[in-house]
Amino acid sequence: MASVSSFGKYTHAIVRCIPSSFGTAETAADASDGGAEPVDLAKAHRQYGVYTGILRQKLGLQVIELAADEGLPCSTLVGDLAVIQGDTALLTRPWVPSRRDEISSVKKVLEELKLRVVEVTDEGATLDGSDVLFTGREFFVGISKWTNHRGAEMVADAFRDFAVSTVPVSGTLHLRSFCSMAGSETVVIGSSDVAKKAMKTMEQLTDHHYETLTVPDDPAANCIYARLGQKSSVLLHRSAEEYPNSVQPFQKLPDYTLIPAACTEVAKLGGTLSSCSLLINKKLEI
Repeated sequence: MASVSSFGKYTHAIVRCIPSSFGTAETAADASDGGAEPVDLAKAHRQYGVYTGILRQKLGLQVIELAADEGLPCSTLVGDLAVIQGDTALLTRPWVPSRRDEISSVKKVLEELKLRVVEVTDEGATLDGSDVLFTGREFFVGISKWTNHRGAEMVADAFRDFAVSTVPVSGTLHLRSFCSMAGSETVVIGSSDVAKKAMKTMEQLTDHHYETLTVPDDPAANCIYARLGQKSSVLLHRSAEEYPNSVQPFQKLPDYTLIPAACTEVAKLGGTLSSCSLLINKKLEI
């Protein structure tokens, strides 16, 4: 299957600068990872700089940096705004009036990269990019506070070559709050009851056997897997300073380059490593 062979290969990343309004008390109060703890804006900027530096220098990606949106404190979580696979990008919230400018700037970049852009036009559908897990073979969509069954149907409509299964997610979490891929064969999963239940559901819904790598801390299970060349695999994961007990399990991955990256400040607003960018594999035109 072509999708598996190209899984984890990226050429571009879209990110958005952190606004000065990032981490307002009103926004932080709704966060799922950190409660209303105040955001350290200077620290957030430093972590953003490290993150984008890794994308450029370690992963070799062309990073497209969008301007900060002061009217939307959480706009740096650009990964929530689209689901991208192959040459198709599904915009998750194009009809939300308060986020129209934010989404328009993302759409413009995607169109400039000549991706096929699909929009969720059904106002009854809710969909968040952090609820969508692509394994290289199929999609799992978390049914959560942020994503409903109609949103999952939008994923199925946009990516008709792949099976799409739904996974219930309780509370204020997203599906990828506690899981991610470390290659096309391995799911990184947290240890909470919510994570275990979701993993069991995914195993029941798929015909493929995935290996699982369990980490003690749910947020540490959100990683970014990338392939460099034919044989080199990279895993960007939360730092030992944040989750010391969850770093050791990653050592079990053979021949992987492990790159730690902290995102404590983004996490206070419910963000994850993967929600800080949109990763794209743009085929070179000959």
